[in-house]
Amino acid sequence: MTKKAISLGILALAVGAGSGAYAGPDDDSLVINDELEMVTETAAPAHMEGIDTIYSGWRFRTDETQSLQLDDFDNPAMLTVDQAIDAYSEVDGSENESCASCHGDVESFAGLSAAMPKVKDGNLVTLEDEINNCRSTRMGAEEWKWSGQDMQGMVALIGLQSRGMPVDVAIDGDAAPFWEKGKEIYYTRYGQLELSCASCHEENYGNMIRADHLSQGQINGFPTYRLKQARLISRHNRFRGCIRDTRAHTFAEGSDEFRALELYVLSRSNGLSVETPAVRQ
Repeated sequence: MTKKAISLGILALAVGAGSGAYAGPDDDSLVINDELEMVTETAAPAHMEGIDTIYSGWRFRTDETQSLQLDDFDNPAMLTVDQAIDAYSEVDGSENESCASCHGDVESFAGLSAAMPKVKDGNLVTLEDEINNCRSTRMGAEEWKWSGQDMQGMVALIGLQSRGMPVDVAIDGDAAPFWEKGKEIYYTRYGQLELSCASCHEENYGNMIRADHLSQGQINGFPTYRLKQARLISRHNRFRGCIRDTRAHTFAEGSDEFRALELYVLSRSNGLSVETPAVRQ
């Protein structure tokens, strides 16, 4: 028996151990604060193969977890967002500047997260890059760690301004080679288990793996408050965890590989609403 067959057998056993049947996304509607309705189901982007409809990860969560995202007062991520609101207007660094000094009201960022990452000066940049560039070059302040709560709180605050807007990342033009690289990573089998992102999130979504209900792996709600870790989690942190679980040496947060993967995976969410900050198990 080949290693590939063995690894697929392990996945099949794990999936089978959790459930005796496919349990697809539920039919619940996500309406935040009784006024902002999210698109959690829509036609798959034209570039996707083998999937006709895409679903938000919210549709695969338990009722208890789903309820935390229905009202901002119940959403635990909002505690970190509140801290980011204070940091946004706080002067920091040698230039005596704050985020608000240049950008004014944070609402000016409406629509930005829905189109990120994007190519800038030949490089694929994320919100984390833009934030640290402002801190280092304009504020004269220390850069923040990629998955630190100060960074992810600010990413969430900026993302919140686009909540309800459709994800719409560009994958053509200058973005095309980065998108192709991300796609290659998505379908590459890693680690001793020889599993790819697609192994779970494309070929087995809707199934149970142990106690977890596999979603399509959409990342339109990141940064996400993950109950398991009790904090906001970045996209790259989640990528790292998934590849690590294949028993492989993983890429670093902020690496070119994860930037490309972020673009590709987000392009699979095109048409779903930005949910930032989402809540997941």
